[in-house]
Order: sequence, then C-alpha cells, then structure tokens
Amino acid sequence: MNFLELALEPEIYCPSIDLNGNYIDKIPTSQVLKNGVRCPCGTRQDKSYNTNPKFSAHIKSKKHQQWLSELNINRLNYYEENIKIKDTLQNQRLLIANLEKSINSKNMTIEYLTQQLNLKFPPKHIAPVGNLIDFEN
Repeated sequence: MNFLELALEPEIYCPSIDLNGNYIDKIPTSQVLKNGVRCPCGTRQDKSYNTNPKFSAHIKSKKHQQWLSELNINRLNYYEENIKIKDTLQNQRLLIANLEKSINSKNMTIEYLTQQLNLKFPPKHIAPVGNLIDFEN
C-alpha cells in the first residue's frame, strides 16, 4: 500500500437509475471498491465496503432495501428538494458576492479616510532613543 492510498476517503454510494426512472442497485467497479464505499442507507456511517462480496451482501440487507424503496417512493420530493437547494445555493452565492463588494467598498473608504487623516494630522516622529542603560550624568 502506498502513501496516496492512505489519504483516499471511501466514496459515497449512489444507486443507479433504470429506464423507468427508478433507483436500482449497481455494484461499483472494483477500482471504486478498492478505495472503499460508504452507503448512506442509514446503517453505520463509518462502515465502508471494499470488496464485491461484502457490498453485494450489504445491498441485499433489509435496511438497505428499505432505504432504496423509500428513495423510489420519494423521488419526486428529492427532485423538488434538489431544485430548492440549487436555488438556495445560487442566492447564497449572490449574497456572498454582494457582501464582498460591500466589504471592498468599505475597505477602500477606510483607506481613503486614513490617508486624509494622515494628511491633516501627520504622525509625529519621535526621535530615536539611545541606550538608556549607558547614559551617564
């Protein structure tokens, strides 16, 4: 095992979609399984599967089958939720961009006012102080 393999995180399993638009299980490729796959079906979130037989057994479990069935029942709701999330993300990006513009404008104002203040009231230069320890009367 080399160093790069140690740094890889397991991928999150996502079921495939058949021609009718239903979610179906499809075992990931051996290359994907090699790095591990975590299933979001509600079983242990820290559990990852790195072999075909282990993942195959998992997708046959009652918990996983129930999760897949719920995905299919609620697929329209997930689609609507996805659209809402995309809208929220777009709105947040716009908000962040506007806030960044506002911050940049305020920073420029602060810099300008600081320059004006320094012109009106230049900082007083203090003469350098020598070594006071060696000072003699």
